[in-house]
Amino acid sequence: MSAHCQLTGRRPGFGNRISHSHRRSKRRFDPNVQRKRYWLPGEGRHVRLTLSAKGVKTVDAIGVEAAVARIRARGGKV
Repeated sequence: MSAHCQLTGRRPGFGNRISHSHRRSKRRFDPNVQRKRYWLPGEGRHVRLTLSAKGVKTVDAIGVEAAVARIRARGGKV
């Protein structure tokens, strides 16, 4: 599962892991991504979305129909 949010578009950030001796090695900051299942009443079916924590809150605020419309407007498959 790729670590990106379908709604907000959040993707991993990259940086350095710094040891006590200050040697640097690459690391990855993954977003808090969850798979959630929502009932889509307009289509009479469930949809499974990969959302960040902020994406889940956004769906709660605007509703699942509007969230799916935004995902489709960005070219995402639902």
